[in-house]
Order: sequence, then C-alpha cells, then structure tokens
Amino acid sequence: MFLVQAIIRPEKMAEVTDALAEVDIQAMTKVPVIGRGRQSGLKVGNINYKDLPKEMIMTVVEDYMKDDAVQTIINAARTGEGNRGDGRVFVIPVAESYNIRTGEQDQE
Repeated sequence: MFLVQAIIRPEKMAEVTDALAEVDIQAMTKVPVIGRGRQSGLKVGNINYKDLPKEMIMTVVEDYMKDDAVQTIINAARTGEGNRGDGRVFVIPVAESYNIRTGEQDQE
C-alpha cells in the first residue's frame, strides 16, 4: 500500500477529487494548508505574500493503483499556465494500517 499525498492549488480541488473518483479512488482526506514551494510566495505590486493557501489530499491505495493515482492527480491539478505553484505529489510506503472501530489490521 502507498499513501499518495498531494498539495495542490485550492481552485483545482474539485477537478482532482472528481478525477480520482473516475478511477475508483473514493476514500481520501482533504485538508486546507498554507505554505510555499519553489515559487517562494507571490508578489502583487509592493506586497509579498510569502505563504499561500493550498489544499492537501491524502489517500491510501494498493500497489497496483499507485501509478494511476499519481498520474490522475498530476493531470487534473496542472494549470497549464507555465507558472510555478501547481503543487507536488508525494508517494509514501504504508507498512501497516488499522481499522479503529474493529482494531483489525489491514496489510497488503
């Protein structure tokens, strides 16, 4: 299993979640976050915004779905504007997970 974690532009959230649903990835956690990447914030006139609002999506997928999940997020989150700031996708191995209600362990 893998945790696929993506930090994306807020205006792309609906497109990304809809695209994930189309490839049968329904379970996810969505969190509003604030930060910056390589674009180092945003300058508007004389004002510098060092930290920008973003959205973080986290989903755990089976090994065979990892590549589809990553490519789906990239395709849906890309703005095509050529500017930095579209986001980042992280893929993290998951060794174990547990169902809180039942206490059962899920393993690959």
